[in-house]
Amino acid sequence: MKAVVDKDTCISCGLCPTICSEIFEMDDDGKAVAKDEEIPDEILDSAKEAEEGCPVSAITVK
Repeated sequence: MKAVVDKDTCISCGLCPTICSEIFEMDDDGKAVAKDEEIPDEILDSAKEAEEGCPVSAITVK
Protein backbone atom coordinates (compact mmCIF):
# COMPACT_ATOMS: atom_id res chain seq x y z
CA MET A 1 0.00 0.00 0.00
CA LYS A 2 1.02 3.60 -0.61
CA ALA A 3 -0.19 6.94 0.67
CA VAL A 4 -1.12 9.95 -1.45
CA VAL A 5 -1.75 13.52 -0.29
CA ASP A 6 -3.96 15.84 -2.34
CA LYS A 7 -1.93 19.03 -2.01
CA ASP A 8 -4.82 21.12 -3.36
CA THR A 9 -6.94 19.98 -0.40
CA CYS A 10 -4.22 20.00 2.28
CA ILE A 11 -4.50 22.86 4.81
CA SER A 12 -0.98 22.39 6.24
CA CYS A 13 -2.18 21.41 9.72
CA GLY A 14 0.78 19.08 10.28
CA LEU A 15 -1.26 16.27 11.82
CA CYS A 16 -0.15 13.49 9.45
CA PRO A 17 3.62 13.73 10.11
CA THR A 18 2.86 13.96 13.83
CA ILE A 19 0.97 10.66 13.61
CA CYS A 20 3.14 8.85 11.04
CA SER A 21 6.45 10.60 10.37
CA GLU A 22 7.79 7.49 8.64
CA ILE A 23 5.51 8.22 5.66
CA PHE A 24 4.38 11.86 5.87
CA GLU A 25 6.39 15.08 5.98
CA MET A 26 5.81 18.74 5.32
CA ASP A 27 7.11 19.98 1.96
CA ASP A 28 8.90 23.28 1.32
CA ASP A 29 5.55 24.86 0.39
CA GLY A 30 4.13 23.97 3.82
CA LYS A 31 1.86 21.25 2.47
CA ALA A 32 2.06 17.60 3.48
CA VAL A 33 3.56 14.99 1.18
CA ALA A 34 3.75 11.22 1.38
CA LYS A 35 7.02 9.45 0.71
CA ASP A 36 6.81 7.46 -2.51
CA GLU A 37 7.34 4.06 -1.01
CA GLU A 38 5.37 1.02 0.04
CA ILE A 39 4.03 1.37 3.57
CA PRO A 40 5.55 -1.38 5.74
CA ASP A 41 2.99 -3.56 7.52
CA GLU A 42 4.27 -2.51 10.94
CA ILE A 43 3.29 1.15 10.36
CA LEU A 44 0.21 0.63 8.19
CA ASP A 45 -2.11 1.24 11.16
CA SER A 46 -0.33 4.53 11.84
CA ALA A 47 -0.67 5.63 8.19
CA LYS A 48 -4.37 4.73 8.26
CA GLU A 49 -4.77 6.73 11.49
CA ALA A 50 -3.25 9.75 9.71
CA GLU A 51 -5.68 9.24 6.81
CA GLU A 52 -8.66 9.06 9.15
CA GLY A 53 -7.46 12.00 11.25
CA CYS A 54 -6.93 14.40 8.35
CA PRO A 55 -9.45 17.20 8.95
CA VAL A 56 -10.00 17.80 5.22
CA SER A 57 -9.66 14.19 3.95
CA ALA A 58 -6.62 15.04 1.84
CA ILE A 59 -4.93 11.66 2.45
CA THR A 60 -5.64 8.39 0.69
CA VAL A 61 -3.95 5.15 1.70
CA LYS A 62 -4.42 2.55 -1.03
